[in-house]
Amino acid sequence: MTEQTARTDLTKRCALLDSLRGLTVINMVLFHAMWDLVYLFGLHAPWFHGTGAFIWQQAICCTFITLSGFCAAMGKHTLRRGAVVFGLGAGISLVTALFMPDELILFGVLTLIGSSMLIVGAAKPVLRKIPAWAGFAVSFVLFAFTRLVDTGYLGIFFKPLIALPRGLYANYVTAYFGFPQPEFYSTDYFSLIPWLFLFLTGFFLHGICGRQVLSVTWKGVRPLNFIGRHALLIYVLHQPVVYGVLLAVNWLTTPLLNDYFDVL
Repeated sequence: MTEQTARTDLTKRCALLDSLRGLTVINMVLFHAMWDLVYLFGLHAPWFHGTGAFIWQQAICCTFITLSGFCAAMGKHTLRRGAVVFGLGAGISLVTALFMPDELILFGVLTLIGSSMLIVGAAKPVLRKIPAWAGFAVSFVLFAFTRLVDTGYLGIFFKPLIALPRGLYANYVTAYFGFPQPEFYSTDYFSLIPWLFLFLTGFFLHGICGRQVLSVTWKGVRPLNFIGRHALLIYVLHQPVVYGVLLAVNWLTTPLLNDYFDVL
């Protein structure tokens, strides 16, 4: 196989992942837009506080983190990219702390993914020696068992079984690992435990079915592919853009609505 053929095949093979990532990013933007409408603009939407919205949010973050782990298994510069993503997460925390303290993002999803990439990048030689099925199973079980660790329990997904010592939940350092102190606050919180285990689930999933996924010749959906290839940039920029658009729409439509009700 020539170098040019290999490049062409690689483009085709990555289309499926790009489309999946693009679809996830669109869902994320829509969810955050809805969050802004409800919590910043006062939209009355009781369903957004219910089970359906929670499942929507969990589906987005679980897909995003699993895909990130899957792609980390293929990457050649995982440490460097992890440092960039972690730095962007820290930057978002700094900006929200300085300018939007009510919407503070501390240990958000970028911090988690950056941290996971750094850990996995450093541990790749060891991780690759673990059988993929065993790594996948252990990682997924650990994710399920520690899913409620930030609430003070071990269990099975959302069913608490074992209460953890309250002394573990001490400060911001413990919060980073998954044990937030009682006064901890963040609008986007993804601690290392349990989410590193989901990232590792995606990493080992690549070892199970990576060849099959990368051999898919489907070219994907071009707009989704584009969004997926630029997922990190979109994530960093989408929240201020969405907020700005909603603010502009609110500013433009409020006088019209007021005039309408005055006439009535």
